[in-house]
Amino acid sequence: MADLTTHFAGIKSPNPFWLASAPPTDKAYNVERALKAGWGGVVWKTLGEEGPPVVNVNGPRYGAIWGADRRLLGLNNIELITDRALQQNLREIKEIKMKWPDRAVVVSIMVPCEEESWKAILPLVEETGADGIELNFGCPHGMSERGMGSAVGQVPEYVEMVVRWCKQYTRMPVITKLTPNITDVRKPARAAKAGGTDAVSLINTINSITAVNLDTFSPEPSIDGKGTHGGYCGPAVKPIALSMVSEIARDPETYGLPISGIGGISTWRDAAEFMALGSGTVQVCTAAMTYGFKIVEEMITGLSNWMDEKGYASVDEFVGRAVRNVTDWQYLNLNYVTKARIDQDLCIKCGRCHIACEDTSHQAITKDKDGKRHFEVMDDECVGCNLCVNVCPVDDCITMVEVAPGLVDQRTGQVVPGEYANWTTHPNNPMAKVAEPAE
Repeated sequence: MADLTTHFAGIKSPNPFWLASAPPTDKAYNVERALKAGWGGVVWKTLGEEGPPVVNVNGPRYGAIWGADRRLLGLNNIELITDRALQQNLREIKEIKMKWPDRAVVVSIMVPCEEESWKAILPLVEETGADGIELNFGCPHGMSERGMGSAVGQVPEYVEMVVRWCKQYTRMPVITKLTPNITDVRKPARAAKAGGTDAVSLINTINSITAVNLDTFSPEPSIDGKGTHGGYCGPAVKPIALSMVSEIARDPETYGLPISGIGGISTWRDAAEFMALGSGTVQVCTAAMTYGFKIVEEMITGLSNWMDEKGYASVDEFVGRAVRNVTDWQYLNLNYVTKARIDQDLCIKCGRCHIACEDTSHQAITKDKDGKRHFEVMDDECVGCNLCVNVCPVDDCITMVEVAPGLVDQRTGQVVPGEYANWTTHPNNPMAKVAEPAE
């Protein structure tokens, strides 16, 4: 079987699946259950400085977005960092690490953006025997209003400054958790690297309001008639997370910086996609909160089977392999041409492809043949956009096939063989030269 062991920024774990810093990692009881289920590591829920404890709301803490089948697509979370005493957390972290020495135990930290605050808490965490720390520069709600979380993560100079303090005052590996609530995620990543960070993790939650109650006119979740913005997570944020991970992985200034991928990971396939884009480990939260800790069993089995099928002996053999295929739009091959094809044996005659193409695309799908309901693609009108593939309710009923590059004779609808010299002769260009009919 494939070896799932990971070595991430000097931290070893038996598999790349870590629980993210969140409610599931708030206490030893939860973490113990998670590690028994098979998780390779945990990032302990964010600790704050000693003093009066953080006070969380005693009402609803989550808003939600569901799919048509009520499958949970996204959560809006207004919970703050841990509201348990610092010393209690530290004792439990130490106990867990002593009991589970083979698992990664990373501690998330968020304290005021002052050197003395970081200098004070770092040795306390180090004494627990934890494998590393994660600097929480991502939370967009509650703590950000207090000058922490994303309020720091959105200012690259602050990111670099705090990372430097941490590297100065601890021997533990430092993972910098980045906020997605920023125009260009590469800038704080570059700042973290300049400060000496050992790795970055991303994405943290996205600032959001998921719904408004139209009876009370209060955002959800509602606390005594009022609501607030929170952090959005779950499957819905995965595309955003993949893009941001790829930007850091392919940026020349952060190339080679270890990445722990976070954002909507629910299956082994999700995890493999993050890893292919450069993530050495992946962190999971919403899926565990939805389905329980044992989902990791399926993730481990699925990833292992896929690696065996592909011939990968270790995770290092495929981590980052997709990065070289992420490019800017201007470098895409405009000579590559595809057309849609409808499998008439699989077609259920629902007409969704025709409606989508007719109303919103390129009017390239006919709906009748010999007086009967029949859907077929007209190559001379099809631009290969694949909208029809995405709206079709039947798997593999509509597929995209590559056709030879050449000029399209708009009178016959046939592709005339020959390479395109440039965009001016590309059939997708409405101003392209019309070829003479083939003899």
